[in-house]
Amino acid sequence: MKTGKIILATLIIWIVGSIFAVLTCGWLFNFVYQIEPIIWLSPEAMLSAGNMIWSYALGLILSLVFVLVYIWIQKGLPGKGVKKGLAYGLVVWLVGALSMVTMPLYMTISAWVILYWIIQALVRNLINGAIVGAICKEK
Repeated sequence: MKTGKIILATLIIWIVGSIFAVLTCGWLFNFVYQIEPIIWLSPEAMLSAGNMIWSYALGLILSLVFVLVYIWIQKGLPGKGVKKGLAYGLVVWLVGALSMVTMPLYMTISAWVILYWIIQALVRNLINGAIVGAICKEK
């Protein structure tokens, strides 16, 4: 796989993911974070320069890992191109997001927030998978 495709896929899913997070968590569905118990940092603390830098830096690293793991396992995924990427996004979601169902059992957090995160993760992983599948398709 060419390095340029890896970088391109990483940057695109990082940008799309950042926009998706702002639109969903920061605007469209921000009411979810007002459900009791409220355990989040204040908006000022969350949006501090240090937190934003760390958030975007870690998001970029996670985007790169998402792309690299796709490249590593793509031969074992069904389909081609976007369909292969969608399959990958679904697998990542199944492994990662569904583990969140146990969170209310040991944390003081609303089950509604967990449900929102699970649905949001499904949509985001499918979008990311489709993008990576389209960019990093096998020849």
